[in-house]
Amino acid sequence: MTPLVEINHLVKTYPGFQLKNVGFSIPGGSIVGFIGENGSGKTTTIKLMLNLIHREQGDIHILGQDIDDAEVGIKEEIGVVLDDSFFYEGLTPQQIGRVLGKVYKNWDDALFASYLTKFQLPEKKSVKEYSKGMRMKLAIAAAMAHHPKLLILDEPTSGLDPVVRNEILDLFLDFIQDEEHAILISTHITSDLERIADYIVFIHHGKILLNQSKDELLEYYGMLRCGLQDVDKIDQEDIAGVRKSGFGYELLVKEKSRMIKKYPQFVIDKVDLEEIMVFLLKGEK
Repeated sequence: MTPLVEINHLVKTYPGFQLKNVGFSIPGGSIVGFIGENGSGKTTTIKLMLNLIHREQGDIHILGQDIDDAEVGIKEEIGVVLDDSFFYEGLTPQQIGRVLGKVYKNWDDALFASYLTKFQLPEKKSVKEYSKGMRMKLAIAAAMAHHPKLLILDEPTSGLDPVVRNEILDLFLDFIQDEEHAILISTHITSDLERIADYIVFIHHGKILLNQSKDELLEYYGMLRCGLQDVDKIDQEDIAGVRKSGFGYELLVKEKSRMIKKYPQFVIDKVDLEEIMVFLLKGEK
């Protein structure tokens, strides 16, 4: 698959924080989940991709072009939803549609109206009368109504109830059915990524810790549980993270299939993305 986004050696420095040599790609026809704790560098990376802040080093190519060289054209092909950025509260969806119709060459009034209906958003109410969940659905509708090739989404399912969240995730899956579309989604709801993501990029303190296929990642790690007296039987090189309880240890182990053969006396369970993230960050090695 041809990458719609290629990022290499990205550097950005703030007092007390630095984005350090960040790089990853987003293949066409894929959804990339961007995870990490608050302050890890996710939002900084997204702002650099959108040229909202300027990089010190590195390359950002979107749709085959450098963001500095072709910013206007590239942004015509991007739909963006940012967690902390909503529309002016005095506007109604109808007014927002008229404004965005002058911004985007490919703005589709009929498509925007269909999303408003689908999401049950009243067209004549102002944004200030919307709940946070309704505002997020409005932002998603606006981001998709100009037929973008790339969606960049920051916490797009935040504040949505489970039914609506599933509906939005299905919409994202439909969006990437051909290799001309792709999504970067930054979220703390890792269960959403387990359902729809193809790849996971895990950033911590400005560095990429993991950049891997989601399925390979979930297959690679396992959770070994053992008693307090048994932990010394596990080789340290096999352990990625540790959590101790009053009854024993939970060990995040690498190469799960090999560990099952190596330690047949212990139970080794599957893990989810949240467990991998927590153990790699918080596990007391």
